[in-house]
Amino acid sequence: MSENKHRDRIAQLAKSLYDRQLTFGSSGNISFKLDDGWLMTPTGSSMGDIDPARISKLDSAGVWVNGDKPTKESFLHMAMYQERSRAGAVIHLHSTHSVAVSCLHDVNSDNVLPPLTAYYVMRIGQLPLIPYYAPGDVNLAEAVREMASRHHAVLLANHGPIVAGASLEDAVYATEELEETAKLFLLLRDKKIKPLDELQVRELNEKFPVNC
Repeated sequence: MSENKHRDRIAQLAKSLYDRQLTFGSSGNISFKLDDGWLMTPTGSSMGDIDPARISKLDSAGVWVNGDKPTKESFLHMAMYQERSRAGAVIHLHSTHSVAVSCLHDVNSDNVLPPLTAYYVMRIGQLPLIPYYAPGDVNLAEAVREMASRHHAVLLANHGPIVAGASLEDAVYATEELEETAKLFLLLRDKKIKPLDELQVRELNEKFPVNC
């Protein structure tokens, strides 16, 4: 597929996420790995109205070479790629339910959400919570990098999820699954739940291993 087609696909999926209220205003960003670098949605742009021709292009060293200036959270994307060599795309959203869960006081920071469904286990698995850092803090990139060596999805406290996928579609589907599971988790907070047990989770992990 040509670079221009990848640009079109990023814009199409970004609009889909925006139209379904999985991100708002100028929040959220998407990146895609090319043979000679990366494409990233531009800083200050709305994912509901991305111009494919203005999507940022970074070279193989991560240096901005053309298009509009890349998202100011590009360092989060690069931290994921540096630790996950098979990742083909990374998505970062401020999706409502995932952010809400990231603000809770009593979640398990090693694994924020319980395995409520098989598809959550298959597409996310474990989800660690990264402590809060102010936007732009370089220490946040280091925290993401440390977790990315073991996890393809992380949740930033009081901020939102970062999810890597083998393809752009994989990253989108995993991000959507995370948001839906966060929504279920909040809906069930005052209920006695029955998540998948350890054996069921292990069998899913063996049959559907993470591929990025």
